[in-house]
Amino acid sequence: MRFSTKTGYGLRAMIKLAENYGDKPYSLHKLAKEENISLAYLERLVAKLKRAELVQSAKGAKGGYKLAKHPKNIKLFDIFETLEGPIIPYVCAISKPDFCKSKKCHSQKVWLKLHKAICSTLENTSLSDIIKAG
Repeated sequence: MRFSTKTGYGLRAMIKLAENYGDKPYSLHKLAKEENISLAYLERLVAKLKRAELVQSAKGAKGGYKLAKHPKNIKLFDIFETLEGPIIPYVCAISKPDFCKSKKCHSQKVWLKLHKAICSTLENTSLSDIIKAG
């Protein structure tokens, strides 16, 4: 299983905003340069995060972006799901798929366990946890 660059870059941007929490809004130009992310790509990611009310924008010469909530109140699950969509390692993790021909499928147990572990990790980790660990 592999998360896309949307999530990797989006998480890096959110960590940068968490490190800057309480200061003036952070310029996307500056963030793109510091994190070596295309500005156009970063703008699309931040637009999704803004629609999810995870970041706020400030207009003007000293404008930019900042977190919409304290870093301890932003869970990685919210960031990942905003950028990736539902976090499902395999369709069997949420229901028995129509294409499944097995009458007694034991592999679903693995997918459910994996799904729970991933979601639990993301739901129990906040941006605050990450910047403290770094």
